[in-house]
Amino acid sequence: MASAWWPCLILALLSGLAASGFLRSPSRPLGKRSLPEGVVNGIEVYSTKISCKVTSRFAHNVVTTRAVNRADTAKEVSFDVELPKTAFITNFTLTIDGVTYPGNVKEKEVAKKQYEKAVSQGKTAGLVKASGRKLEKFTVSVNVAAGSKVTFELTYEELLKRHKGKYELYLKVQPKQLVKHFEIEADIYEPQGISTLDAEASFITNDLLGSALSKSFSGKKGRVSFKPSMDQQRSCPTCTDSLLHGDFIITYDVNRESPANVQIVNGYFVHFFAPQGLPVVPKSVVFVIDVSGSMHGRKMEQTKDALLKILDDMKEEDYLNIILFSGDVTIWRDNLVQATPENIQEARTFVKNIHDQGMTNINDGLMRAINMLNKAREEHRVPERSTSIVIMLTDGDANVGESRPEKIQENVRNAIGGKFPLYNLGFGNNLNYNFLESMALENQGLARRIYEDSDANLQLQGFYEEVANPLLTGVEVEYPENAIQDLTQNAYQHFYDGSEIVVAGRLLDEDMNNFKADVKGHGATNDLTFTEEVDMKEMEKALKEQDYIFGNYIERLWAYLTIEQLLEKRKNAHGEEKENLTAQALDLSLKYHFVTPLTSMVVTKPEDNEDQTAIADKPGEGPVDTEARSMAYLTSYQPPQTPYYYVDGDPHFIIQVPQKDDAICFNIDEDPGTVLRLILDPVTGLTVNGQIIGEKGGSSDSKTRKTYFGKLGIANAHMDFRMEVTPDKIILWNGAAQSTFGWLDTVTVTQDGLSVTINRKKNMVVSFGDGVTFVVVLHQVWKKHPVHQDFLGFYVVDSHRMSAQTHGLLGQFFHPFDFEVSDIHPGSDPTKPDATMVVKNHRLTVTRGSQKDYRKDVSIGTKVACWFVHDNGEGLIDGVHSDYIVPELF
Repeated sequence: MASAWWPCLILALLSGLAASGFLRSPSRPLGKRSLPEGVVNGIEVYSTKISCKVTSRFAHNVVTTRAVNRADTAKEVSFDVELPKTAFITNFTLTIDGVTYPGNVKEKEVAKKQYEKAVSQGKTAGLVKASGRKLEKFTVSVNVAAGSKVTFELTYEELLKRHKGKYELYLKVQPKQLVKHFEIEADIYEPQGISTLDAEASFITNDLLGSALSKSFSGKKGRVSFKPSMDQQRSCPTCTDSLLHGDFIITYDVNRESPANVQIVNGYFVHFFAPQGLPVVPKSVVFVIDVSGSMHGRKMEQTKDALLKILDDMKEEDYLNIILFSGDVTIWRDNLVQATPENIQEARTFVKNIHDQGMTNINDGLMRAINMLNKAREEHRVPERSTSIVIMLTDGDANVGESRPEKIQENVRNAIGGKFPLYNLGFGNNLNYNFLESMALENQGLARRIYEDSDANLQLQGFYEEVANPLLTGVEVEYPENAIQDLTQNAYQHFYDGSEIVVAGRLLDEDMNNFKADVKGHGATNDLTFTEEVDMKEMEKALKEQDYIFGNYIERLWAYLTIEQLLEKRKNAHGEEKENLTAQALDLSLKYHFVTPLTSMVVTKPEDNEDQTAIADKPGEGPVDTEARSMAYLTSYQPPQTPYYYVDGDPHFIIQVPQKDDAICFNIDEDPGTVLRLILDPVTGLTVNGQIIGEKGGSSDSKTRKTYFGKLGIANAHMDFRMEVTPDKIILWNGAAQSTFGWLDTVTVTQDGLSVTINRKKNMVVSFGDGVTFVVVLHQVWKKHPVHQDFLGFYVVDSHRMSAQTHGLLGQFFHPFDFEVSDIHPGSDPTKPDATMVVKNHRLTVTRGSQKDYRKDVSIGTKVACWFVHDNGEGLIDGVHSDYIVPELF
């Protein structure tokens, strides 16, 4: 099922040093030379072309911008393209004075290593970030010498999904300055034939649009061209700034004489299915609505407005109920009721009287809805040929009753039992969207974020319209046995009016003469089978017509759809299954040159007489507000030549003192379960605490037992941010919003003043702005080891922005201190000499030894020589070690 918008791209080009907003051309020439019109900050963008070639719904888009530096000095030019989150970038090239710098798609881990040198020099860059509701922004900038020309070319691909009976290319155009040659060109080829084609722009009147726009279609081919002259681009007849700022939308649909269409090229096939004219299957729908205190105000009013409109649109043969959840659960009726005019009127009265209150009990609200639908089916209260749907809306995370996301998922999965879909709507950003999406996907539904905006009620209504008219249930697409392989999803719980089912795969025998496909489903009145038979020779002859578009489109469509579905399955997979799904998706991403969440595009560009490497990653619908807090790229940590402090192993504390080119180390011996204060900075609000664990069946002898850190709590009070790290998982809280990740994930989460990067099975890098960076290292042991268990190491690799008031077992050493070592002499161990150390006005006996730094290699480590301070660091640390014991992790 498609979302409300399926944009092709948004284009913006920034010139000079501007970071955002429109660039106004100066009203007088720059410098002493007379410059061509359209020059801004010395940069003339003389050509921008957006080329969209669509073959059988698969869009291949190329954005090309050419510019020249008319200034007397070097200038920076930035190229921005906003593309759909559903699209995969496939290529990028940067050409300067005839020399081309290509982008290469690589596995994320490989790309990171290639990028580490740039990071160690402070040159981090995230070329792709989330932007708005449905888009992500690709950005690259380069210095261009005086008089030089530069060409940017970005290619991306996506499968257009049918929504409310149309395919839509949504372009938001904002070139920021007058462009001598500006053109949007879309060529569409559909073997079924094109039935409608339209184009419109929000930023230009129909009179002006008519002279700049041409659109035509005949048979299988359609074309749209938009070529405004410089005068047509002006915001007024005498202005030098551009009015090209807004939406440019192309919509089309295809002929539906047959409900299905199969196309085969080079051993790959795609099967489109969208029957027309079927009666709507009656539905039983339960709306499960969050009415907790956080829904107060506009959100509650918009939800009520949307529900009232939805009630008006319900068909009389449908059944419904409304369940409200806060700290407890309120139901409108004890059982499902038919949507008669009288019942709808009573439901409207109930909705108008909804008030927000209390906490958030998601589990009980959903379980009441699911049990009600199951009971109605078992007791034959609803028609035999009807379908059931749960639509749940929440704006937060569960915080009363059963509040563990994994347990709620288990309860819901067991109760639904695969019988009907669950659709989850997440209102706003203060919620665990990954949880809502995961729960919906494993129950054959989907999740949708409802954005807190003036049109939130329309977003809710729009979603309901997508699922309001099921035409078939239990849809299965079947092919001849032993004839196909590598099939994409071919079973769907529902087919909704206005949408389309797409299945792709590979033929085992490319020489077969005929190909047959059956689609079976349950309709409102009977069971249906739609059969499509394809004559391979006729197909081959017919498809030769489409060569003018682009070649192996069905193979690439199959790869796109397969990767998309593998990544979706991966969201609910664990362990070996998740690793296998990841490996399959990664192999296809690399083979077909797609930038997906598993790959990165490495762009090497000239910068100050040397090549600079930048990385383009694909952001996701993150656990935090990825729309407002853009995703960025962060590599694995590279040890700097600055002071560092860490605790690792049994727990060994190591303090590096750069002015001495030496280190001090000490142990803390405490019982398992004890929580120690590692860092406390009252000025920045940062705290780090660690909880000690022992070995399996741990020894009570303090002289021989081994202890480690098994849990870390990192918090920033000013940001209302907390993070709990264990060897099993990482939990992040932004206020009340909770997100959970595993060590099998490779993920980056960023927001203002915070970056968290999990490097799969290795480490986690946490940065609070520029100047505070921690690394948590994961130590894993054999699960069946009789003694050892997994533990964590904690490294402070940058602390220069922490205040002088910072304290804690590690934090107290962030301030400069000195020590002197003398009287080095043999100790009880001939390999470890003793010495006298004077530090903090104490004279201590210390022993030369070594510890391990596991940042680079967690299995072997790097040896670090240090002076060991005995007796829990007494004399080195302020006070005694028991002063640092705290009651809880946070």
